[in-house]
Amino acid sequence: MPWTATTRYGLEPAPGGLAFVHDLLNTRPAGRPRTPDLLETVEDAQSWLDQALASWSAATGRPAPAVDLTAEDARSLRDFRHDLQRSLHARHGDPAAEPGTAGSLLTLPTALRLDEHGVVRVEPRGTGWRRAASLALIEVYDAQGADTLRRLKACRNTRCQVAFYDRSRNNSGVWHDVHVCGNAANLRTYRARKRAAGDRA
Repeated sequence: MPWTATTRYGLEPAPGGLAFVHDLLNTRPAGRPRTPDLLETVEDAQSWLDQALASWSAATGRPAPAVDLTAEDARSLRDFRHDLQRSLHARHGDPAAEPGTAGSLLTLPTALRLDEHGVVRVEPRGTGWRRAASLALIEVYDAQGADTLRRLKACRNTRCQVAFYDRSRNNSGVWHDVHVCGNAANLRTYRARKRAAGDRA
C-alpha cells in the first residue's frame, strides 16, 4: 500500500514499520515548491493517518490500531512531528537541530503484551494523537535495536529537509535527491567560492 507522504517526493519508504515514522516526518511542508501539510486540518490528518495505519499493517502483518483524531489531536500530532524532526536533526549532528528537549517524546503510554506464540510485543496505548505517536515511538525504539534508525535522515538542504532512508552502503547520503538538492547545494558553494575569489583579487 502507498505511503502517501513519502512517495510524493519520489522516495522509497523505510523498511517495515519504520516507514510509519518516515511517512509521518514527510507530512510536513517541504521541498520546492512547498508541498501541502498533510496534518494541516483534522480532515487532512485523519485521511493521512487512516492510510498510514493501513500501510503500517500491511508492512508489519499486524492489525492497525483504531485512531480517531479531533482538531486538538491534529495540532498535537503536528507538535509531535516537530519534536520528532528535531530529534532526527540532533541524532545526525545537523546544524539545523534546535536546542532543548522534546518533552512530549518522554510521556507517551505503551504496553507489553505476551501473544499466543510466546512473543512479547510492545503496543501503543492512549487515544487520538497519543496512540499514533506511541506507535511511532515504538517503531523508533525497534529501529534503534535493529540499527536502522541511523539511516533515517533529513535532507541537508535547509530549504528542503525531506526525510529519506539512506540506502547507501556506507550510510553517507545527505540529500533526499542528489540531482535536485545536491546539485543546487554544490552550485551555491561554487558561486560562493567564485565570489570570495573575486573579492580577494
